[in-house]
Amino acid sequence: MIFSENRFPLFGIMLYLSGDIGMSIPPLMCFTGPAGLGDYGKPDNYFARQIARWRKQYEQTRTEALPAMESLIAWLDAHIPDDQTAAIAHGDFRIGNLIFDGNAPRVIAVLDWELSTIGHPLGDLAFNCMTYHLPAGDAVAAGFVGADIAALGIPAEKDYVAAYARRAGFDPAPLWRFGMAFSLFRTAAIQQGVYARSLRGNASSSTAHLFGASFRRVAEAGWRVASGA
Repeated sequence: MIFSENRFPLFGIMLYLSGDIGMSIPPLMCFTGPAGLGDYGKPDNYFARQIARWRKQYEQTRTEALPAMESLIAWLDAHIPDDQTAAIAHGDFRIGNLIFDGNAPRVIAVLDWELSTIGHPLGDLAFNCMTYHLPAGDAVAAGFVGADIAALGIPAEKDYVAAYARRAGFDPAPLWRFGMAFSLFRTAAIQQGVYARSLRGNASSSTAHLFGASFRRVAEAGWRVASGA
């Protein structure tokens, strides 16, 4: 957590990642049983099912050959972890979907649960950390690459992930490379779909045409993570 005397802590988001929203909601990693959500989604093979789902969407909307995306998909298929940890997976966990307390540095609500299911907690954490692998100032998927994050009061990726591990009691480090590569792949597949709709003239956003360049950058970032480049 980074606090400032005159600005709201940017990474108050970490409170949610530990399942500690103002100490009023139980940890989400323990949520499925006590809350009666055991049948909210399938707890097994989360990553395999997600890869199959988004690969299918990507293939159905593909507008061009992109070697980085093809290599990334093949790598993910070959490196699906055996770990079957299950929790509530939000699916679109980011600052834009949070409501913060106006008088205290804490998250009081999480919005937009339409992609939520039972899944691996690594998915939400890695999705939230994609900004560490995307360029600052990008019109669609802006990140931290090229920015002085220390001067901005933003922790380094390894420190952010370590803070999550301490709070959540789950260490994502052994699976981090896969989790980040997966999140970048999933985002690239979604962006490719938006771009395809723009080419057909039925996109809902006036900026959908910008997703063409963005999905390429995101896929290439994913392949860099996967290949260790």
